[in-house]
Amino acid sequence: MSQTSTQTAATRVKKRNEFCSTGKRKTSIARVRLQAGEGVITVNERPMIEYFPRPTLQMAVNRPFEVTGTVGKFDVIVNVNGGGIAGQAGAIRHGISRALLAMNTDLRKPLKGDGLLTRDAREKERRKVGCRKARRRPQYSKR
Repeated sequence: MSQTSTQTAATRVKKRNEFCSTGKRKTSIARVRLQAGEGVITVNERPMIEYFPRPTLQMAVNRPFEVTGTVGKFDVIVNVNGGGIAGQAGAIRHGISRALLAMNTDLRKPLKGDGLLTRDAREKERRKVGCRKARRRPQYSKR
């Protein structure tokens, strides 16, 4: 068996027991690398606490570990780009969930039950002709 083998289109297994995956949310794309460690999460070469100052975003990123009971067992290295801070947190959460699934398929049930494996398909609605935004129309004038 070769060291670098492809499991699915979004998940790769590398050497040194490193599991790679891709997560998406809105226009954000996160490339996640999961490896055994002590629970350090690095986002774009910065600590997660510095990159995501809001506690709700930190909880969203840590959610896959809480659901599977693997808090503090893996180091995570993430490259994320596109979108805003909330979309990036959602993309990282999706990527971590996929990487955990690639590492251990027994974790599928708790991850799926919490909705962490589903890619949130909601996107920004396009602007229509005659509207200021997607649905916001100009104020009606009777005369």
